[in-house]
Amino acid sequence: MIIQTRRLELIPLTLHQLKLWIEDMHALEKELNCTYQGEPMVGLFLNIAKGQLEATEKDKAHYFWHSFWLLLRKTDRTVIGATDFKDVPNANGEVEIGYGIGKAFEHNGYMTEAVESMCKWALRQKNVLNIIAETDIDNQASQNILERCGFIKYKEEETIWWRL
Repeated sequence: MIIQTRRLELIPLTLHQLKLWIEDMHALEKELNCTYQGEPMVGLFLNIAKGQLEATEKDKAHYFWHSFWLLLRKTDRTVIGATDFKDVPNANGEVEIGYGIGKAFEHNGYMTEAVESMCKWALRQKNVLNIIAETDIDNQASQNILERCGFIKYKEEETIWWRL
């Protein structure tokens, strides 16, 4: 399954592809016929991806909720970023979304386009009533994305929490 937007294809990585993304980017690029220019797979981001890989391995039936979805630009098959849901929807019908984009692609509306489409898809799924997101207090760009997608701020402490 692929979500189509005006400029992007959002591709949920299978377990095999998620492993390639973490361990062998060249092999993933070859398999998807693309070029990866999203967030560098290092540090905290790499650790997050590894954690999602573990969750995907444990719950293969719900990989859409654990794996990452790559943002593939249609014009040139460049992967510009990724989104993910951090787990299956909880008992209250909430699911958390995360996202990141390569520096060269910021401020072009790509992430708003992707988050909006991911949220529409998620809200059509069984047991999803709300989507939540967390931003750093000083990350105005991410806050702007959420506001454009209809999220409302509902809690502010060390970070800001949003709900759609």
